[in-house]
Amino acid sequence: MVSITHIETALAAVDAEVKALIYNQSLSQNEKDEKMLPLLRESKVLKQAHEDLCYLRDNPPSSQSGCKAGRYRKE
Repeated sequence: MVSITHIETALAAVDAEVKALIYNQSLSQNEKDEKMLPLLRESKVLKQAHEDLCYLRDNPPSSQSGCKAGRYRKE
């Protein structure tokens, strides 16, 4: 799945940004915290998406009829 590699790339980029913030000596701890919080939230979402996609890749749905959500959609 191509999306898994994109998520892995995004995770690596977020991790690099977090490390750069941690090692930046010119910022105060409060500034680091303010800048790091959105990055850590993004990392958490990306990790969950990666975990979900890996699970689906390893355990594909058994139903061959496809998605059933369309049956309930009102046009």
